[in-house]
Amino acid sequence: MRKNFGAKEMCYPMPVFIIGTYNEDGTPNAMNAAWGGVTEEAQLTICVEAEHKTAKNIQARKAFTVSMGTAQYVKACDYVGIVSGNKEPNKFAKAGFHATKSEFVDAPLIDELPMALECEMLSYDPESCRLVGKVINVCVDEAYLDKAGKVDVAKLQPITFDPVHHQYLVLGEKVGKAFSDGLTLK
Repeated sequence: MRKNFGAKEMCYPMPVFIIGTYNEDGTPNAMNAAWGGVTEEAQLTICVEAEHKTAKNIQARKAFTVSMGTAQYVKACDYVGIVSGNKEPNKFAKAGFHATKSEFVDAPLIDELPMALECEMLSYDPESCRLVGKVINVCVDEAYLDKAGKVDVAKLQPITFDPVHHQYLVLGEKVGKAFSDGLTLK
């Protein structure tokens, strides 16, 4: 028997996206956003409420980065989600983050978070909070690659948000091979 919960934001996994932008004075800003994902090839859609500093920054510069939150920096990732850039102008630095300007878009890369998607804004609807970005580049610190030069998820330790228990969970355990294991049922 199943239990019905009604319409809720319950979905697994929920990413922990840390959105990087520049404020109007050029200082970096970061925000934690869990409601988003890949919606087309080289395209992300993320829910960002219009009153967030991040939404204003993206609309002004038409660019942003999306870093994967990691287990190593879970406290900093949580901090940039619970503190508003409208009220704390130095929240990026207070989180312990350092920035390097993206070479592809007008937004900061977060040095501590080893994987980022560098995006241009395609559209933003303040009523639905829907931000759509085109992925211009994906960059990953080489220390988080495997011998074949691909992302090593076990090294990266990306985290997800558990919306039911309000926890962060780490990804990384392999349980199967995509586009292969199901072939045994053909």
